[in-house]
Amino acid sequence: MSLFLDGSLGFAPDDYVSFTFFAGYMAMLAASVFFFFERSRVSDEWKTSMLVSGLITGIAAVHYYYMRDFYASTGESPVVLRYVDWTLTVPLMCVEFYLITKKAGGTKSILWKLIGASVVMLVCGYIGEAFYADMSSSWVWGALSGAAYFYIVWMVFRGDVAKLANSAGGQVAKANKMLGKFVLIGWAIYPIGYILGTTGGLFGMDLGINANTEVLNLCYNIADAVNKIGFGLVIYSLAISDNKATA
Repeated sequence: MSLFLDGSLGFAPDDYVSFTFFAGYMAMLAASVFFFFERSRVSDEWKTSMLVSGLITGIAAVHYYYMRDFYASTGESPVVLRYVDWTLTVPLMCVEFYLITKKAGGTKSILWKLIGASVVMLVCGYIGEAFYADMSSSWVWGALSGAAYFYIVWMVFRGDVAKLANSAGGQVAKANKMLGKFVLIGWAIYPIGYILGTTGGLFGMDLGINANTEVLNLCYNIADAVNKIGFGLVIYSLAISDNKATA
């Protein structure tokens, strides 16, 4: 992406990273509008979950607006802006698990365990990417971040969240299972970007500073769109199905 003389933004047809920044911004914005408008169509027990879904994509849209400009003007990875976005949106994604299991006895203790693990995951990832990306020790911070990630996976599939969802059955169990797949598969895209984007990563990937930056941001942008919009669509589809089942 580049800045034209009139100050407008543009990018070459083969500039896939800039395209994903722009497409990500538009997709997040559209998803946020959709979730907020559709919130009135679902039953009361799903309204808060729909609100959170709209907040997640809305916050992401604002950050993508600034991240695309940062990348356009510098050609560098918007590390700080991206982690500010994740610090707000990832805990909100964890809140979704609490909301869908609350009816089955979900407690604030479970909520804080998920949020705490997500904060550890993000803080360790930020330290590794912002301060140790070009050093051999970046994999250590990546491993610590990964450990927190796998704790969340365990909570969703085998831990307290899974037990409550399974005991509730019905749409709650279905929602937890589908959202869990996003955590297991969708969130796994992020460490791939981290490994390929940090020259001191786990496998010592050094594609050249420009290539590393491009691959890292390409992976992150795709993962954000898949997970943040996908989370909301799962909640929406199950809420609508629940409406039809109780009609």
